[in-house]
Amino acid sequence: MKSSLLAVLVAGGLFSSAFMAPQVLAAGVDFPHIETMGVSQIRVEPDMADVNVEVAVTEKTAKAAKDNSDAAVAKFIARLTAAGVAKDQIQSANLNLQPQYTYVQDKAPELTGYTASRQITVTVTDLSRLNAILDSALEEGMNRVNNIALKSSKEAEYVAKARQAAIVDAKQKAESLAKGFGENLGKIWQIRYYDQRPVQPVMLRMNAKADAMGAAESYQYGQVSIEDRVEVIYKLK
Repeated sequence: MKSSLLAVLVAGGLFSSAFMAPQVLAAGVDFPHIETMGVSQIRVEPDMADVNVEVAVTEKTAKAAKDNSDAAVAKFIARLTAAGVAKDQIQSANLNLQPQYTYVQDKAPELTGYTASRQITVTVTDLSRLNAILDSALEEGMNRVNNIALKSSKEAEYVAKARQAAIVDAKQKAESLAKGFGENLGKIWQIRYYDQRPVQPVMLRMNAKADAMGAAESYQYGQVSIEDRVEVIYKLK
């Protein structure tokens, strides 16, 4: 009876990995070993931001909608350039044109116009200028602020530090486990590192007391989180 039940579980894919032989879980590792995962997290103050704004214009004709959206984008880019923002810090997206309809029950949809939209992403390298750039976007016809992602200009440096911290964490865990069980670590048999996105930009938030503050002081910048992990298998002597 027990053999029959086991066969059913295995055939149905219901046999938990917790009950599998160690050789299967270790993917063919048939010698004494310790496998650990090193993790790390670094939190840093942001000093730059990627700001994504958009203009959406609805007009009777597609050409009028396109012309008005293009004009707003051109004026905003010109203002950014005049303010000293480098061209490689300004990215503009292609035109998105959508027909607009009015729907009435039992009647065919009626075309009422077209909405043209375009987005611009600006890299702000000085957060003290963030509010002024947002103001200029709205003044030149951009009517949506889609996203403000705060970042660090030293991202590559912090990512490298986070990776090294994860390596140290994995090694310390392995040494602690080996010592606790009266074993000695041997050489590393395998290192697994997954290409991932270690940096988590923080989204800009408005302070709840914004009305009582100056415009520049009403934003909460938070911190940028930089995380990494590495897995390693050590042989035991």
